[in-house]
This record gives sequence, C-alpha cells and structure tokens, in this order.
Amino acid sequence: MEQQQGPPYQPAIWSLGGAPIKHIDIPTQSVFLVLFMTGAATHMTIYQKNLRRSHKFLPNALTFGFCMARIMTSILRIASVSLPHDISLAIAAQIFVAAGVLIIFVINIIFAQRLVRSMHPSVGWHPIFSIVFKIIYVLIGLTLVIVITATVQTFYTLSTNTHSIDRALQLYGATFLAIIATLPIPIVFISLVIPHSTPHDRFGTGRVRTKVIVLLTGATLLSFGAWYRCGVAWQTPVPRTQPLPGYMGKAPFYIANFTVEILTVYLYAAMRIDQRWHVPNGAKGSGSYSRGQKQMDGGETQGEGAKQSSAEEGLADAGNDAESEAQSPSSVDKELDLEKGGANARFQMSHTKWIVITKTPV
Repeated sequence: MEQQQGPPYQPAIWSLGGAPIKHIDIPTQSVFLVLFMTGAATHMTIYQKNLRRSHKFLPNALTFGFCMARIMTSILRIASVSLPHDISLAIAAQIFVAAGVLIIFVINIIFAQRLVRSMHPSVGWHPIFSIVFKIIYVLIGLTLVIVITATVQTFYTLSTNTHSIDRALQLYGATFLAIIATLPIPIVFISLVIPHSTPHDRFGTGRVRTKVIVLLTGATLLSFGAWYRCGVAWQTPVPRTQPLPGYMGKAPFYIANFTVEILTVYLYAAMRIDQRWHVPNGAKGSGSYSRGQKQMDGGETQGEGAKQSSAEEGLADAGNDAESEAQSPSSVDKELDLEKGGANARFQMSHTKWIVITKTPV
C-alpha cells in the first residue's frame, strides 16, 4: 500500500460496504439515484397541489428534502467510487450517508406525537410532553454535529487516542439514532394500550388502524436499518489487512441504508400521509384537531351547498319559463290560428256570393 504523506488519510479499518467496486457500486447507486429522484418529484407534487388548495402538510416537504439529500448522497458515492483516491469525496459521501436519514426519523416522531395528542389530548398537549419532544429535536441536532465531527476527524489524525475518542462518539451517535428510529413504535403501543380518559380527537382521513399500520411499518423499516448499522459499529474493528466480514458486505450496506429508506418514501406516498396525518393549521390544545376538521368540512359543505342552490335556482327558472310557454300559445299555434281564421273568412265570403247569385232572378 502506498504511504501517504499527509491528511486526509485512508481508513485503516473496514466500514460497512467495504472498498468501492465500480461494476457493483456505480450501477446499484445509479438505480437508487433514479428512485430517490422519483420519490422527490412525487412528494413535491403532492405538497404543491395541497398548498394550492390551502392544505398545508410539511411532512411531504420534509420527505422531499430527505430525497434530495439522498440524491446528493448517491452523486457523491458515484463520484467517490469513480475516483477512489479522492479521500475528500469519500468523507463527504460517508457524512451524507450517516446524516441524511435523520430527516425521516423526525417525520415519524411528528406522526407519533400527533397520535398521542389525538388519543390522549390531556397528555399530548401537556407542556412537559411538548418540552420533551423539543429536547429530543435538540439532541438529534447535537448528535448530528458530534457524528460529523468524529467522522471527519478520523481521516485527519493518526493518533490512537484520538481514534478511540472518535469511535466512542460514533458509537454514541449510532446507538442514539437507532433509539430515535425506534421511538415511535413504543409511543404508538403505549397510546393504544392506555385507556382513553377523553374522547378521541380525530384528525385526517381514514381509520386510526390504518394510520397506525402505516407509521409502524415505516418505523420498523427504518429501525431495522438503524439497529443493523449500530450493531455493525459495535463489533470489534476489522483491519483492512484482513478479509471483509460478510455482515459488512455490499448487500447489507444497500439493504440497511437505501432499500429500507426508499421503501418508506414510497409507502408514505402511496398511502397518502398528506390526507391521513393532516391536522388543521394552528391546531393547539385538546379538541383542536376535530374542531379544525369540522370547520374544513363545513367550508366544503357550504361550497357544495352554494353550488346545489344555484343549480336548483337554474332549474326553477327553467320550470317557470316552461310554465309561461305552456300558458301562452306558441308562435306555431298563432300561425295555425291565423291560417284557420283566413280559411273561414274565405269560406264565408264565397258562401255569401253563392247565396247572392242563387237569389238573383233569371
């Protein structure tokens, strides 16, 4: 192996996915590039259509942002595989692989929070509950910074002590993110098991069962990928001088990262999360979900009622015109009457002449 003179340095241990292989990585990553481009276009189209009818649903925009991050990840990975000696590209690609998935983790947490506020409004809208979720979002951001810093630093130092610290930080990040990916699952189960103290504050369309199934499916897919990456990280580091372990091969890398993610993206588009998980704008407090939904439904009902009323008025006007035409003789009838009157007059005139002629003496 060629000895490098300065940083950034080639990693000395194997990471998930192994060394880049052009005839495997480039075609595979290109397929995911197209899939994420399609996912981005789909979610942005849904978001724009909803926005035009005042149906604001930010998770679609967030999913679009996630797809864009994965598009950038795919481009960087393809470039990195094409230029294997460009370590800076490899660093950027590795950072995007680790960081991009956080967006869709946050989406699932938002859905779980809405479910709690719907089924247990007194708990879901409590200030402490809201503060806990805000703390979670802050911790996610801080963890992202820690993971990026530790990842970059491993490429710029040869110190064993520094590498040990960076590994500890990376293990914390992998474990924390795996917990965040799994967090919606226990939240959903606890919400379903605990009896309702207040009526269900309904939101969106469809049954609660379908909402729960969609959320649990997406969270399970992402949790599988996150815990697999976490498990690999906790394994004893394998030097590059040894063969790549099977659990760190190409298939596990693409399945645990991009496959579970693209399945979640398409699942959320196909199941129309913009309809099922929508809550009224400005909803705050117990009962605000259903009240806002009723106002939206009422506005639609009034619009339909106005259309129906105008249609009924049009039918009534048409009926009045028909009645007026029925009461007054038509132009054809008038012409027929005139023709009949003229014929009678001619008959009377000719009859009078015949009488006069017959009474004239010869």
